[in-house]
Amino acid sequence: MEMFGLMSEGGHEQLVFWNDPDLGYRGIIAIHDTTMGPALGGTRFWNYDSDEEAIVDALRLSRGMTYKAAITGLNLGGGKSVIWGDNRTIDREMIFRAHGRAVESLGGRYITAEDVGTSPDDMEFVSMETEHVVGLIGRSGDPSPVTAYGVYRGIKASAKARWGSDSLAGKHVVVQGVGHVGYYLCEDLAAENATLTVTDIDDDRIQRVVDDFGAERVSADDVYDVDADIFAPCALGAVVNDDTIDRFKFDIIAGAANNQLAKGSVHGPALKQRGLLYAPDYVINAGGLINVYGEINEWTAERSKRKAGDIYNTLLRIFELAESEDISTHVAANRQAERRIQEARHLQRTW
Repeated sequence: MEMFGLMSEGGHEQLVFWNDPDLGYRGIIAIHDTTMGPALGGTRFWNYDSDEEAIVDALRLSRGMTYKAAITGLNLGGGKSVIWGDNRTIDREMIFRAHGRAVESLGGRYITAEDVGTSPDDMEFVSMETEHVVGLIGRSGDPSPVTAYGVYRGIKASAKARWGSDSLAGKHVVVQGVGHVGYYLCEDLAAENATLTVTDIDDDRIQRVVDDFGAERVSADDVYDVDADIFAPCALGAVVNDDTIDRFKFDIIAGAANNQLAKGSVHGPALKQRGLLYAPDYVINAGGLINVYGEINEWTAERSKRKAGDIYNTLLRIFELAESEDISTHVAANRQAERRIQEARHLQRTW
């Protein structure tokens, strides 16, 4: 793997490796861009197949965080960290304290939080070694409800752009992944009388949503073949790919998962060509970042939720730009994010 070439291709500033085999810790921290402020992004705990897969995931996710912060109007840069290992392990303290030391070594250039495979309890261990961590118990805590609310508002904006009304009553929504964010999203959708079909790799999670909200279940393999109005991916990324895209019978794709397009330059235009409206993932799922940004700036919970609700207006602007410029929505989102970063660089030159 040509490491510097890979970093240069994505415009990354820094890539940090930290290894402590005695504690079972293998960590990678990727910092993409700190133009707007310190890099913020959660810690993902995942059992990768290879070094290369872990590195690429960290780089992709950190770049997404830069764009997410920029387009949401937050003064933050983008970073992400991954811990390579089995996130089902019970003995977690020393792994996450080692990770805290890795974060501390960056002197505030990177701030971490929870992500896939981690929890506020894990962040408490991280906080024993560094102050550069958010999402702690007793502060902003679990960002899932705010993330889900932002996704819900983004789905409503997508409905407004597609059908002229943002009402979701009677709309059929397929939710892929009903963990923390997916569950809260189902709760918001059910409150508006949407029809739900759900899937997950964990049968207990599916059953909970079926019991609580009257959802129908579908197998993980068949989820892409459901004839529905809206598809909400809320699990891992790359669900829009060469194998799935021709199976879609949806009008809208709008969900919480990161990196939903396997190849943005290919699958973004392909969705546009097929007439599917895509809500760019790093825009619609920005509620979690907003939640921890609120913690840093001592916002009330209500202020954070209100800011997440503004994802609705951000997406409408993106959809309008995509329509007027005849470009895919993910390109429109990138342009808006890049413009804000470039304007911030200009401000720095006026020191």
